[in-house]
Amino acid sequence: MPILTAFTEAAMHEAKYKILEDGTFWGEIQSCPGVWANKETLESCREVLREVLEEWLILKLLDRDPLPKVGKIDLNAVVAEV
Repeated sequence: MPILTAFTEAAMHEAKYKILEDGTFWGEIQSCPGVWANKETLESCREVLREVLEEWLILKLLDRDPLPKVGKIDLNAVVAEV
């Protein structure tokens, strides 16, 4: 599996969801600060959360910001090799 796909999948497995008082779904990935979504259905919340995660990851890589280790995946080691 490609490394960025593996990172994304591992991060999505860490996602936590809850139903808010207004009936919408809140999802976040705590190891990736700022990655969250709030939607009317759980499915749409997951979809948007994945999109936000991918955009967050691209910005982190472009800025060469340190990334969290997710599961057994440490992208910082991969970026340092390039």
